[in-house]
Amino acid sequence: MMKCLSCKEEYSGRDVGTCRECYEEAGETEEELKREIEDLKTKVNFLRLHTVVAGPNYATTRPNAPSFSDVVLVASDSADPHLTFPPIPAHRAVLQISRSPVFRAMLENKMEESLSGTIKISDVSYDALRAFVSYLYTADANLDEHMACELLVLAEKYEVKHLKTYCEKYLMSKLNWENSLAYYAFAHQLCAKSLLDAALSLIVDNMDKLTKQVEYMELVEKDPRVVVEIYEAYLSKQVNTAATENPTPKS
Repeated sequence: MMKCLSCKEEYSGRDVGTCRECYEEAGETEEELKREIEDLKTKVNFLRLHTVVAGPNYATTRPNAPSFSDVVLVASDSADPHLTFPPIPAHRAVLQISRSPVFRAMLENKMEESLSGTIKISDVSYDALRAFVSYLYTADANLDEHMACELLVLAEKYEVKHLKTYCEKYLMSKLNWENSLAYYAFAHQLCAKSLLDAALSLIVDNMDKLTKQVEYMELVEKDPRVVVEIYEAYLSKQVNTAATENPTPKS
């Protein structure tokens, strides 16, 4: 029997040093450190690339060194097609290896965005797109409920799973009876399962108040399928509760 130099526990094996558990733990710590270093590097690149210039209504982002940027993202608002926003500079390499397989495929193949160096993103506010690009560099975002909803849409569209989870958790922390139906319908559109389940649980627990919500009649008209699913979940809960309280006697 050998004694581990890290935990001092005995273990079987021929090699003197660390036991298997300590070896695997050390390996995991090393991988975590590597990821942390890579995150720090991308943050430094982001800070070098951007300078925030305060405007009268919003903050604009301009590159310190345009030669470092080889792609730009442009926000467009379909509600007002004449409204233009400053392009947001970025690096192809960062977008390709960041957290979006959609961007990676877009830029690795000879698509229009790859050839022109311009990625147009529709139906998004400038501030949300800017926060989205910032997240791809820093894995961090300053959220309020409106921003979390906008970023959740972008996260689903560009398959940024970590950002989707991040926004879902934030919205779940803000979940209450008043917004539960609206968030349930919103989560249903985006396949945001965690937010969907949390909102549905709250709704089912308050079914006696459901029809009094303004959003209820709107949902009945726009998407009755969602309303049916709510009632199905409620009936399923009732059946399960009855089965638990009155178990079938064994013969």
